[in-house]
Amino acid sequence: MSENTKTMQVSVWRGSGDQGAYETFSVPAHDNQTVLDVVSWIQQAVDPSLTYRYACRVGMCGSCAMMVNGQPRWTCRTHVKRVLEDGRLQIGPLRNLPVIKDLAADMDPFFDKWIKAGGVHKPSRTRSEPIQEVSPEDPGRVVANTAIECINCSVCYAACDTVAGNPDYLGPAALQRAWTLYNDVKVQDRQSILDAVTGSDGCMNCHTQGSCTRFCPNELDPLSAIAGLKRAAARSFLKGRG
Repeated sequence: MSENTKTMQVSVWRGSGDQGAYETFSVPAHDNQTVLDVVSWIQQAVDPSLTYRYACRVGMCGSCAMMVNGQPRWTCRTHVKRVLEDGRLQIGPLRNLPVIKDLAADMDPFFDKWIKAGGVHKPSRTRSEPIQEVSPEDPGRVVANTAIECINCSVCYAACDTVAGNPDYLGPAALQRAWTLYNDVKVQDRQSILDAVTGSDGCMNCHTQGSCTRFCPNELDPLSAIAGLKRAAARSFLKGRG
């Protein structure tokens, strides 16, 4: 860099597991620069050992999600000028997940909970039967459609304070997926979904703070999905007592 190059101070988490610390780099500042551009520059120009994830760079895959100044974001869609604070930037791995190395978090716990919450589709018909026709105006289909754009980036999971306080809590993405399937008319056993999400670490643990909805890059509403599961569980419980 030349002496006239405008720079910013970027602190990046380095380490693995519970061990590590922030390391600060002086990075050239440019117009229309994203946080992912900053991370890539550090890895390409200063330290090739820096570990992080990205793929599409256009907000389609969600793999570049990181903590930026303490908030979970897609780094490819986050412009530096929106988050820079006094010429400084702090970048870390997603919260609430184990750290593999540097900025790469271990996604296994996130997806394990997604499956535990009944996220795997169990169709009501076999492949030998005709495909079931579903009207796009069907009330259940309309509700299910509200969350099908979730790409499992784990931003909502990292934003969730309930997960931070209770690592066993299923989390907003898994519960939102369960609500989607609960409303899918092609799913045969809806009660099994409620059974999966109403255990000790399920939807009733949600504190309704709304960070999941606030930070979702796709502008989905996991909080409303969790509220829907709570209502369905209450109806099921009262019906069973009747």
